Amino acid sequence: MRYLPHTSAEIEEMLTRIGVPSIDALFAPIPEKYRLGRKLDLEPALDEATLMGHLGDLAAKNPSTGMLSFLGAGMYDHHIPPAVDQLLLRSEFYTAYTPYQAEVSQGTLQAVFEFQTMVCELFGLEVANASMYCGASASAEAVLMARRLTQRKKVVLSEGLHPEYIDTVRTFLSGVDEGASEITLVPLDANGVTDAAALAKAITSETAVVVLGYPNFLGVVESLEGARKLATDAGALLVTATWEPYALSLVRSPGSYGVDIAVGEGQALAISPQFGGPGVGLFACKRDHLRQMPGRLVGETTDANGNRGYVLTLSTREQHIRRERATSNICTNHGLVALAMAIRTAMLGKRGFRDVGELCVSKAEYLRGRIAKTPGWSVPHAGPSFNEFVIRSTKLSAKDVVAALSKQGILAGVDLGKGSPARKHDLLVAVTEKHTKADLDRLVDALATVGS
Repeated sequence: MRYLPHTSAEIEEMLTRIGVPSIDALFAPIPEKYRLGRKLDLEPALDEATLMGHLGDLAAKNPSTGMLSFLGAGMYDHHIPPAVDQLLLRSEFYTAYTPYQAEVSQGTLQAVFEFQTMVCELFGLEVANASMYCGASASAEAVLMARRLTQRKKVVLSEGLHPEYIDTVRTFLSGVDEGASEITLVPLDANGVTDAAALAKAITSETAVVVLGYPNFLGVVESLEGARKLATDAGALLVTATWEPYALSLVRSPGSYGVDIAVGEGQALAISPQFGGPGVGLFACKRDHLRQMPGRLVGETTDANGNRGYVLTLSTREQHIRRERATSNICTNHGLVALAMAIRTAMLGKRGFRDVGELCVSKAEYLRGRIAKTPGWSVPHAGPSFNEFVIRSTKLSAKDVVAALSKQGILAGVDLGKGSPARKHDLLVAVTEKHTKADLDRLVDALATVGS
């Protein structure tokens, strides 16, 4: 079957209208040497039943779909009830796009409003936008926002920030007055938290913003009081980035520490990891900073008859206001994933949200304690963690451990040596409520085997 939308008659009509005799003549301006000159080398077409069987065979070749996974590092495998997908399958949800005529998109706007409310409650801040593309882009947008608010350029990033978030900030700033050169990275100390002395030295009267991971990339929960004071005393803004939202079920919210902007990734509360994406960027800030917030914000109002309604209260992008006053070029929001997060969060409620967090912590602490007693292994960082932590092999490289355990059907964690040769023996391991005690014991036994 050929998936071409136009009939031969329609093609002839279009060619006649533009005054071109044939398709070949239409592409005549393209030099001959750049044209293929033959049909595409494709396999013969298959009927639907055969095609579905073929796709199933191809999928079965990917062993990771049935493996026991302890991967995390920004994408987490929490339980997503089937009810979430069933609600998303309602056609008014999965066909919805950017409400350019917002007043006729009340259902979409109400869903976004509910999502924003939940993000505000998660982060303990006053206002949140309709979502960003991902946690990394939200972090970069927060840095740009802080530079606008402070009229300063220098940026201080903790090395505990997710490496991909750091790269994204660099990329965003590289196109803004060579801003990437204004970034200072602050190392972590032996406990796995941002080095306080190095942070104090890095922050100056020219610093616009300080960004910390919360918890950080090694899974350690940063203490924000000291960073808050250092930033405030220097006239800089403090930003936190949280890529494991369930951590906020137990740790204090960023807003309770006086954080100016809190960003994060909502994937864990919305959809399964799906081999790396998509996600949904979370973005909240203090009310005083509202006018410089990127993206858009849905607000609640009443109509002429006193009925409740929803409107795009803020939409400071290039399509709506003068380019020089636009706060970002984000054209939409991840509406469907944001809706999935809102549905799942509503299903959990405050008590359920905390229950999942407690399960994650208890299971992670059990695993951490067992690995610490396993010959050939140690847990190098003493800082408090939520559901993710670093383990270190005394003999093998993390790369070799990952390879060995994959043969046993286990995705052991993230090899930190890929990003830092000094950490070639370190694995980042993540635990969620889905892991059973048998799963955790299986990992320990496998690590003990390769460790000896």
